[in-house]
Amino acid sequence: MARKRVAILISGRGSNMTALVEAAKDPAYPAEIVLVLSNRADAAGLARAQAEGIATVVVDHTRFGKDREAFERALQAELEHHRVELVCLAGFMRLLTPWFVRRWEGRLINIHPALLPAFKGLNTHERALAEGATHHGATVHFVVPEMDSGPIILQDRLRVLATDDADSLAARVLEIEHRIYPQALALVARGEVAIGDR
Repeated sequence: MARKRVAILISGRGSNMTALVEAAKDPAYPAEIVLVLSNRADAAGLARAQAEGIATVVVDHTRFGKDREAFERALQAELEHHRVELVCLAGFMRLLTPWFVRRWEGRLINIHPALLPAFKGLNTHERALAEGATHHGATVHFVVPEMDSGPIILQDRLRVLATDDADSLAARVLEIEHRIYPQALALVARGEVAIGDR
Protein backbone atom coordinates (compact mmCIF):
# COMPACT_ATOMS: atom_id res chain seq x y z
CA MET A 1 0.00 0.00 0.00
CA ALA A 2 1.33 3.44 -0.92
CA ARG A 3 2.33 5.64 2.00
CA LYS A 4 0.03 8.61 2.63
CA ARG A 5 1.50 12.03 1.83
CA VAL A 6 1.42 14.15 4.99
CA ALA A 7 1.89 17.86 5.68
CA ILE A 8 2.65 19.12 9.18
CA LEU A 9 1.55 22.65 10.12
CA ILE A 10 3.66 24.35 12.80
CA SER A 11 4.11 27.77 14.37
CA GLY A 12 7.11 27.15 16.65
CA ARG A 13 9.79 24.66 17.64
CA GLY A 14 8.02 21.66 16.14
CA SER A 15 8.77 19.02 18.79
CA ASN A 16 5.71 16.97 17.79
CA MET A 17 6.71 17.51 14.15
CA THR A 18 10.08 15.94 15.00
CA ALA A 19 8.37 12.92 16.58
CA LEU A 20 6.32 12.40 13.40
CA VAL A 21 9.37 12.86 11.16
CA GLU A 22 11.33 10.29 13.17
CA ALA A 23 8.49 7.75 13.00
CA ALA A 24 8.17 8.22 9.24
CA LYS A 25 11.83 7.27 8.72
CA ASP A 26 10.75 3.64 9.16
CA PRO A 27 9.96 2.33 5.64
CA ALA A 28 7.12 0.29 7.15
CA TYR A 29 5.41 3.41 8.54
CA PRO A 30 2.24 4.10 6.51
CA ALA A 31 2.83 7.85 6.05
CA GLU A 32 5.60 10.03 4.67
CA ILE A 33 6.16 13.67 5.64
CA VAL A 34 6.31 15.59 2.37
CA LEU A 35 5.81 19.17 3.62
CA VAL A 36 6.25 21.27 6.74
CA LEU A 37 4.29 24.49 6.53
CA SER A 38 4.43 27.39 8.99
CA ASN A 39 2.61 30.68 9.39
CA ARG A 40 5.79 32.14 10.94
CA ALA A 41 9.11 32.52 9.13
CA ASP A 42 10.97 32.32 12.47
CA ALA A 43 9.49 28.96 13.49
CA ALA A 44 12.42 26.87 14.72
CA GLY A 45 10.88 23.69 13.34
CA LEU A 46 11.47 24.86 9.76
CA ALA A 47 15.25 24.48 10.06
CA ARG A 48 14.83 21.00 11.54
CA ALA A 49 12.58 19.96 8.65
CA GLN A 50 15.02 21.38 6.08
CA ALA A 51 17.87 19.46 7.74
CA GLU A 52 15.82 16.31 7.20
CA GLY A 53 15.38 17.12 3.49
CA ILE A 54 11.67 17.91 3.84
CA ALA A 55 10.11 20.67 1.76
CA THR A 56 9.17 23.73 3.82
CA VAL A 57 6.88 26.65 3.06
CA VAL A 58 5.99 29.81 4.99
CA VAL A 59 2.55 31.35 4.52
CA ASP A 60 2.67 34.46 6.71
CA HIS A 61 -0.82 35.03 8.11
CA THR A 62 -0.07 38.72 8.76
CA ARG A 63 0.00 39.35 4.98
CA PHE A 64 -3.74 38.66 4.86
CA GLY A 65 -4.89 41.03 7.60
CA LYS A 66 -8.15 39.84 9.12
CA ASP A 67 -9.08 37.74 6.06
CA ARG A 68 -8.63 34.26 7.55
CA GLU A 69 -10.12 32.53 4.53
CA ALA A 70 -7.64 34.21 2.16
CA PHE A 71 -4.83 32.92 4.38
CA GLU A 72 -6.32 29.44 4.29
CA ARG A 73 -6.75 29.55 0.50
CA ALA A 74 -2.99 30.15 0.33
CA LEU A 75 -2.45 27.17 2.64
CA GLN A 76 -4.75 25.07 0.50
CA ALA A 77 -2.83 25.98 -2.66
CA GLU A 78 0.43 24.77 -1.09
CA LEU A 79 -1.15 21.54 0.15
CA GLU A 80 -2.55 20.84 -3.31
CA HIS A 81 0.78 21.69 -4.96
CA HIS A 82 2.53 19.08 -2.78
CA ARG A 83 -0.29 16.53 -3.35
CA VAL A 84 -0.90 16.25 0.41
CA GLU A 85 -3.41 13.62 1.57
CA LEU A 86 -3.36 14.10 5.36
CA VAL A 87 -2.64 17.17 7.51
CA CYS A 88 -1.24 17.13 11.06
CA LEU A 89 -1.42 20.23 13.25
CA ALA A 90 1.59 20.38 15.58
CA GLY A 91 1.58 23.58 17.59
CA PHE A 92 -0.07 25.50 14.75
CA MET A 93 -1.35 28.59 16.55
CA ARG A 94 -4.09 29.64 14.16
CA LEU A 95 -7.77 28.82 14.51
CA LEU A 96 -8.94 27.31 11.23
CA THR A 97 -12.24 28.33 9.67
CA PRO A 98 -15.03 25.87 8.77
CA TRP A 99 -14.13 26.53 5.10
CA PHE A 100 -10.74 24.86 5.57
CA VAL A 101 -11.74 22.24 8.13
CA ARG A 102 -14.58 20.88 6.00
CA ARG A 103 -12.26 20.51 3.01
CA TRP A 104 -10.05 18.24 5.10
CA GLU A 105 -12.73 16.45 7.10
CA GLY A 106 -11.44 13.08 8.25
CA ARG A 107 -7.93 13.93 6.98
CA LEU A 108 -6.98 16.69 9.47
CA ILE A 109 -5.72 15.75 12.95
CA ASN A 110 -4.41 17.64 15.96
CA ILE A 111 -2.56 16.93 19.21
CA HIS A 112 -3.87 18.63 22.35
CA PRO A 113 -2.06 18.68 25.72
CA ALA A 114 -5.01 17.60 27.86
CA LEU A 115 -7.50 14.77 28.24
CA LEU A 116 -10.27 16.11 26.04
CA PRO A 117 -13.05 17.03 26.50
CA ALA A 118 -11.41 18.54 29.61
CA PHE A 119 -9.33 21.71 29.24
CA LYS A 120 -9.99 22.75 25.67
CA GLY A 121 -7.98 25.76 24.49
CA LEU A 122 -4.77 27.18 25.98
CA ASN A 123 -2.91 26.97 29.31
CA THR A 124 -4.04 23.39 29.90
CA HIS A 125 -1.38 22.49 32.46
CA GLU A 126 -1.98 25.56 34.63
CA ARG A 127 -5.73 24.94 34.51
CA ALA A 128 -5.38 21.25 35.38
CA LEU A 129 -3.30 22.15 38.43
CA ALA A 130 -5.65 24.98 39.45
CA GLU A 131 -8.63 22.63 39.35
CA GLY A 132 -6.84 19.90 41.30
CA ALA A 133 -6.99 17.32 38.50
CA THR A 134 -5.63 13.95 39.63
CA HIS A 135 -4.84 12.87 36.05
CA HIS A 136 -3.74 14.79 32.97
CA GLY A 137 -2.44 13.80 29.56
CA ALA A 138 -2.72 14.31 25.83
CA THR A 139 -5.25 13.65 23.08
CA VAL A 140 -4.99 13.19 19.31
CA HIS A 141 -8.28 14.00 17.61
CA PHE A 142 -9.84 14.70 14.25
CA VAL A 143 -10.34 18.44 13.70
CA VAL A 144 -13.89 19.72 13.33
CA PRO A 145 -15.08 23.34 13.08
CA GLU A 146 -15.62 23.54 16.87
CA MET A 147 -12.26 23.95 18.64
CA ASP A 148 -10.84 20.83 20.32
CA SER A 149 -14.14 18.99 19.87
CA GLY A 150 -13.50 16.40 17.16
CA PRO A 151 -13.65 12.62 17.59
CA ILE A 152 -10.78 11.28 19.70
CA ILE A 153 -8.28 8.95 18.01
CA LEU A 154 -5.91 8.26 20.91
CA GLN A 155 -5.40 9.45 24.48
CA ASP A 156 -2.91 8.63 27.20
CA ARG A 157 -2.73 9.88 30.76
CA LEU A 158 -0.47 10.27 33.73
CA ARG A 159 -1.05 10.89 37.41
CA VAL A 160 -0.56 14.49 38.53
CA LEU A 161 2.10 14.59 41.27
CA ALA A 162 1.96 16.76 44.37
CA THR A 163 5.34 18.15 43.31
CA ASP A 164 4.18 19.13 39.79
CA ASP A 165 4.16 22.70 38.59
CA ALA A 166 3.03 23.77 35.12
CA ASP A 167 6.52 23.30 33.63
CA SER A 168 7.14 19.83 35.04
CA LEU A 169 3.65 18.72 34.09
CA ALA A 170 4.10 20.09 30.55
CA ALA A 171 7.39 18.20 30.16
CA ARG A 172 5.84 14.92 31.28
CA VAL A 173 2.79 15.38 29.04
CA LEU A 174 5.06 16.20 26.09
CA GLU A 175 6.59 12.71 26.37
CA ILE A 176 3.07 11.29 25.96
CA GLU A 177 2.42 13.57 22.98
CA HIS A 178 5.58 12.39 21.22
CA ARG A 179 4.52 8.78 21.71
CA ILE A 180 0.84 8.89 20.76
CA TYR A 181 0.91 11.31 17.80
CA PRO A 182 2.89 8.96 15.53
CA GLN A 183 0.66 6.06 16.63
CA ALA A 184 -2.48 8.03 15.82
CA LEU A 185 -1.21 9.19 12.42
CA ALA A 186 -0.40 5.58 11.55
CA LEU A 187 -3.96 4.52 12.43
CA VAL A 188 -5.43 7.23 10.21
CA ALA A 189 -2.98 6.61 7.36
CA ARG A 190 -3.82 2.89 7.36
CA GLY A 191 -7.53 3.66 7.38
CA GLU A 192 -8.01 1.90 10.72
CA VAL A 193 -9.91 4.86 12.18
CA ALA A 194 -12.19 7.34 10.44
CA ILE A 195 -14.20 10.33 11.56
CA GLY A 196 -17.40 8.27 11.73
CA ASP A 197 -15.89 5.86 14.29
CA ARG A 198 -17.07 7.51 17.52
